Amino acid sequence: MAQAGNQELTDRFIQFYRNYYRDDIGTLAQNYPNEQRSLYIDYDDLYQFDRDLADDYLSQPDQIQEYAEEALRLYDLPADVKLGNAHVRMRNLPDSVDIRGIRVHDNHIGKLVSVQGIIRKATDVRPKITDSAFECQRCGTMNYIPQEDGDFQEPHDCQGCEREGPFKINFDQSEFVDAQKLRVQESPEGLRGGETPQSIDINIEDDVTGKVTAGDHVTVVGVLHIEQMDGNDGKSSLFDLYMDGVSVTIEDEVFEDMDITQEDKTEIIELSNEPGIYEKMVASVAPSIYGYDEEKLAMILQLFSGVTKELPDGSRIRGDLHMLLIGDPGTGKSQMLSYIENIAPRSVYTSGKGSSSAGLTAAAVRDDFGDGQQWTLEAGALVLADQGIAAVDELDKMRPEDRSAMHEALEQQKISISKAGINATLKSRCSLLGAANPKYGRFDQYEPIGEQIDLEPALVSRFDLIFTVTDQPDPEHDGMLADHILKTNYAGELNTQRANVPTSEFTQEQVDSVTEQVAPEIDAELLRKYIAHAKRSCFPTMTDEAKAAIREFYVDLRSKGADEDAPIPVTARKLEALVRLAEASARVRLSDTVDEEDATRSVDIVRSCLKDIGVDPETGQFDADVVETGTSKTQRDRIKNIKQLIAEIEDEFEEGAPVDEVLERAGEIGMEATKAEKEIENLRRKGELYEPTQGHLRTT
Repeated sequence: MAQAGNQELTDRFIQFYRNYYRDDIGTLAQNYPNEQRSLYIDYDDLYQFDRDLADDYLSQPDQIQEYAEEALRLYDLPADVKLGNAHVRMRNLPDSVDIRGIRVHDNHIGKLVSVQGIIRKATDVRPKITDSAFECQRCGTMNYIPQEDGDFQEPHDCQGCEREGPFKINFDQSEFVDAQKLRVQESPEGLRGGETPQSIDINIEDDVTGKVTAGDHVTVVGVLHIEQMDGNDGKSSLFDLYMDGVSVTIEDEVFEDMDITQEDKTEIIELSNEPGIYEKMVASVAPSIYGYDEEKLAMILQLFSGVTKELPDGSRIRGDLHMLLIGDPGTGKSQMLSYIENIAPRSVYTSGKGSSSAGLTAAAVRDDFGDGQQWTLEAGALVLADQGIAAVDELDKMRPEDRSAMHEALEQQKISISKAGINATLKSRCSLLGAANPKYGRFDQYEPIGEQIDLEPALVSRFDLIFTVTDQPDPEHDGMLADHILKTNYAGELNTQRANVPTSEFTQEQVDSVTEQVAPEIDAELLRKYIAHAKRSCFPTMTDEAKAAIREFYVDLRSKGADEDAPIPVTARKLEALVRLAEASARVRLSDTVDEEDATRSVDIVRSCLKDIGVDPETGQFDADVVETGTSKTQRDRIKNIKQLIAEIEDEFEEGAPVDEVLERAGEIGMEATKAEKEIENLRRKGELYEPTQGHLRTT
């Protein structure tokens, strides 16, 4: 009877293939076994064909899979084509299970489930024996033993001479299959701040191996199993979860996990048409922090980001904006970073002191993941933040060699790894939001800003926007700030008291009226969905008016540096930043075009940034080199002049150029003595000058 049932199921699958997958099986037959060894079937197709069969596939995957593959072998094909070991792989299951939501009482064990996440580790592809042939060394008989998962099985006695060996494996007669082990971790967008991401190990075999690498976002369909863990002395009473993967799909879609309903979309579209949408957005970023409207607007634009362009020659122009906040302590930089991490659909937060270059990019780890000790790549913060935002606090506290790992990730948006014999390139298409303190802990208003940023100029120049957040005493501003902080604390006190002391004399209405004043204009959950929806469905293009406005600003600013001796006020990098900001501004309105107002908004932000950090304090002129190279043109000219001067004077004196003489002549050519002394000290530190005798200088 059971046999008849089995035959019936096989026939049902043959009928299903005829109705839905005739062409696919034809293609498989042509390409089997070298180019293609699997038939992929969609769950929806099977569900439409036979609802009960589809349900059985989910609840008894191992048995039903056998009938599906048997049906593929019995399918009518040309006489010379045999699909002997072809696989049937199910994909596109209706529901995906959260990795942290897998539970024994939910009856997931032994079922076909779908999980989404990011590849944290992947082993090398290794051959695995499935059917071993043991040759008896006494009589030469072959003993075939199928190998299941678990311990390696050897024959007890020979089927020919009935003795206990010895045996030797005959590799030619044994059957092998490619095998790989993956560790899939929850995607960052599914987590709230502070949650530790959970992961699950997945075993995959044959033609699905070798397709993914650390950092890829994937959906894996597989059968969930449990295995006993090892305790201190033998077996443990705890079991571990793992999956036998059936199909692995790489997801390129942004924010696949976010569930945006039709009601959410309607609310988002209504919100985008409101006239004060930008002000509302700004009021929704860290409302507990007073002021910084311009910085908050820039952060909102960073969350929406520009459009990434793929060019016909295969190169790409990044759409992600990088932003750096440099400021005095106590100005709320870290608070803003934490808030952005919270409302970004996909984000990773890390702090400078606790980050190494391997932790930011990828670590080569040698452990027992897979079987035996082997090296695997483990994705770091910038890889996990792919297509999202990486918030890095305390950038200045990182070691310079660790910071250097970020250069390639910022501009090329990929990370090349050459460690422990592994050469790989990982994707890192993320925006970076960094925060740092000035070199001396607080800004000195009499020092040029370029000299107070203790970061490598090559790194700083890759940021599209750099804001300085200073803490200057101002009675009016300070009064408003004090009121805001006290009000925020009062709202927090009322809320806490109301929650913890049920008999409190405050009514809920009183609490709500105070809390409303410090609550975000747009709810954080809705804002996350808004950003995800905009990035998924809105790709604005530039209008002629917007192009003209950006071109005019750039050309006008550059023309100020047209004299031969004038500094270069702004570089082409800023032009790309302007385009990205304008596109992000259009995305906030869910507009398909970048209008003149977007271009004006981006120009205002860039101009304000340049005023903060791109001005040479000595001349008051815009000078791109202040930040891009860490040395302004005035400073460069001064260094050149002082070296020239010393070179001339050292020829006149036997012991070298006397310092007093150098300072005197520097005064004659209009260079202040204090500045000349400072440059001499700097050149001496760099080894470009030395003192042959006390008080005399020579150039190297």
